[in-house]
Amino acid sequence: MPTKPKRPCRYGGCPNLTDSKTGYCEKHRSLMQRHYEHFARGYNQHDRYGNSWKKIRDRYSGNHPLCEACLGVGKATMAVLVHHRKPLAEGGTNDESNLMSLCISCHEKIHKRKKTADDKPSK
Repeated sequence: MPTKPKRPCRYGGCPNLTDSKTGYCEKHRSLMQRHYEHFARGYNQHDRYGNSWKKIRDRYSGNHPLCEACLGVGKATMAVLVHHRKPLAEGGTNDESNLMSLCISCHEKIHKRKKTADDKPSK
């Protein structure tokens, strides 16, 4: 089966071709990832979520393997993420009472709902 033809790198002025899903060549992929981490996320996730978080997350997801939001509506869906009910940036903790296991769909719904609530114009 033939492969897709390579596309030009999305980085402005770069003459390299790539078949990467990101659209960036090897030279610019890590540069754009650092740019995303710095500007789009607004924090270094490795500083906020260190090795201790991985242990807490693994322990919690082992004890709560199903999505807690789906269970609330009577569906049984495997959880993939552990979510902070109150974000660490707003003073939340890694305490079990502040965590919940979620599937990707429910996690996206929570963040989309929070974003639209924050974006509403004040009267």
